[in-house]
Amino acid sequence: MINSEIEKELQKEIQFNIEKEKLEDTIIIINNEINKLINSRKNIIDHITTHRKDDVEEYRKDEDQVAEYFDHERYILEEQFRFIDRRLKELTILASSPYFGKVGFIEDNSIDEEYIYIGRFGLTPKDTYEPIVIDWRSPVAALFYTGKPGEASYNAPAGEIKVNILGKRQLIVKRGKLLGLFDSALDIKDEILQMVLSSNSSDKLKDIVMTIQEEQDNLIRQPHNKTIVVDGVAGSGKTTIALHRIAYLLYNYRNILQDRVLILGPNNIFMEYISMVLPSLGEVGVKQSTFVDFAMSLIDIDEIMGLKEYMEKVIQEDEEFIEKIKYKGSYRYLKELDLFLEHTNNNYFKVEDVIFFNNVILTKEEIEEMFDKHFKTMPLFKRSKRIKRVIYTKIRDARDERVREIEKNYKETLAKMTQEELNAHGSQLEFQRRINIRNVISEVMETKKRLDWLKNDDVVDMYIEFNKDKYLTVDDLAPILYLKINLEGLTYKDDIRHVVIDEAQDYNLLQLIVIKELTKCKHFTIVGDRNQRLIPYEDKIAMEYLEEYMELENVERYPLNKSYRSTQEIMKYANTYLGENEIIPLVRKGEEVIVEDIYEEEKLQERLLSSIKEFKDKGLETIAVICKNNDTTQYISKLIKGKMYIKTIDREDAIYTSGEIVISSYLAKGLEFDGVIIIDDNFTNYSKMMYVMATRALHNLRVLKLKY
Repeated sequence: MINSEIEKELQKEIQFNIEKEKLEDTIIIINNEINKLINSRKNIIDHITTHRKDDVEEYRKDEDQVAEYFDHERYILEEQFRFIDRRLKELTILASSPYFGKVGFIEDNSIDEEYIYIGRFGLTPKDTYEPIVIDWRSPVAALFYTGKPGEASYNAPAGEIKVNILGKRQLIVKRGKLLGLFDSALDIKDEILQMVLSSNSSDKLKDIVMTIQEEQDNLIRQPHNKTIVVDGVAGSGKTTIALHRIAYLLYNYRNILQDRVLILGPNNIFMEYISMVLPSLGEVGVKQSTFVDFAMSLIDIDEIMGLKEYMEKVIQEDEEFIEKIKYKGSYRYLKELDLFLEHTNNNYFKVEDVIFFNNVILTKEEIEEMFDKHFKTMPLFKRSKRIKRVIYTKIRDARDERVREIEKNYKETLAKMTQEELNAHGSQLEFQRRINIRNVISEVMETKKRLDWLKNDDVVDMYIEFNKDKYLTVDDLAPILYLKINLEGLTYKDDIRHVVIDEAQDYNLLQLIVIKELTKCKHFTIVGDRNQRLIPYEDKIAMEYLEEYMELENVERYPLNKSYRSTQEIMKYANTYLGENEIIPLVRKGEEVIVEDIYEEEKLQERLLSSIKEFKDKGLETIAVICKNNDTTQYISKLIKGKMYIKTIDREDAIYTSGEIVISSYLAKGLEFDGVIIIDDNFTNYSKMMYVMATRALHNLRVLKLKY
């Protein structure tokens, strides 16, 4: 037994040294590649500098050729520099941590064993064909994320490749040093996963690529022409899946998706929180926005009710306000808008004959035929603009005919006159000619004025009249966009081929429909958690039945019930607020959740200060005191600030990176913290809000119940 353990340790040390030497060799290769790229960049500059003078001198006499030369030169320069800079950034990251995994396998119909190393980016030295590191997004890298060793397959460009996986190894590499290695089947009890999840939140999103689980990897690698809808519990990796799926799709379908991806997140705090994830994976140019900012960029309105005021009304259970939310997010409201659009299409324009000098140049029937037949497929207000152009053309033709007649009569009269008559009456005839032309122009202006019935009203004003409420909220943005799409033919300014929606449980049906109509996108990645919806709703949550009302290609739904974020103890506590929909926690042990009753303000202050200090002493880097609403947030902030520095986040455009904060429940959605202190003052919407607040915690959770 002792000999067996010694043998095991010896073998482990041998493997460690082998991997250490491999790592050192790899870093040397990476550094050589970096030097080559730096030299290439220098050579480009030298080449351009050396030849520019001669080339410009050659084309000096032809300005067009000089301009064309500089345009071409700038294009070549930008393309070369873009590639080199991108690659230098990738290799600089690899120089610190070239790879995190290794997998050995034998392909079917082969006897040769293959071993590949998996990293954040790929590395194939220049002038060679043998990759040193495989990019995690490449097809063969999927073998690293699959289940246990044995029979498996991956989808290569040539088709499905069947293999026998011999083994997998995870490697911890930091700052160019091998810190550890684990031979693992990569299930959810994996040692490295435990280690990364046990670390502080500031590093987790950056390191997650090495801990992606099989079920998550399966979603990430779904084809680009599929819409996936993920309903995942808190901590199941929804945001991780969404962001890494985009990185995977851009890697494999760059020619289709480059600069054509849009991510919509819940608020600006969250968007800032995830802002560096894609760049850390080497992806830039992905548009990121909140739904409010997305909508406001397309609607000409000054302001709407902010998230804070909106959510405060929800939390305070403002019945009238909540009924409006339910109504505007419902299917029946969509039907009301459709009826309004139908009525507008049929009755908006009171068509009249177009009369020019008492002559009908376009009849009412002809105009109605244009509305109802020739241009029927166009949105109403685009139709009216098109018809106005037709009418203007008719008016111009009638004007030109009148002017020609005036000119003809003038010339004929002049031709019949003697020289004496010309001398006596020529000036008067010229004056009359000008008067007649001026009358024609005046009639043109009057005729156009009579086209006032063809005027398009402002869609926002029309909506306000329909809605009977001038105070607009986020729930009014989608209806306004819906009207502008159907009346004006509004579309999004950029070409979008894939849309990601995070925290999708908070989107109503109209919001999802207008995103689809504006972007003309058929493929989505939609992630959310029905248990985290704090906004009241009337029907089902929209993400649960969106394909019934939207034309989407190849929709597939995936439930995720395993939570990787919090400790077993925290998830057990959060489960008490879910009833039947319990979360399956990862088996990561931690400290028990402490729940305390607080009967006086002095005691609350003492427990807050001591809890924060205790969390900091444990090495926790992100600590949040989460309150139900803004009033409690401000109260707790004042209670602490006199004794300890703490940042208060009470608006959605705040930036948070680390440290101690006091924050309202609705602003904390989507975020995670090493330690959380919940202020429980028996507020309404109790269960879901407590679930959201509790599941923000990674390692430590404390609940202070106010009894005063």
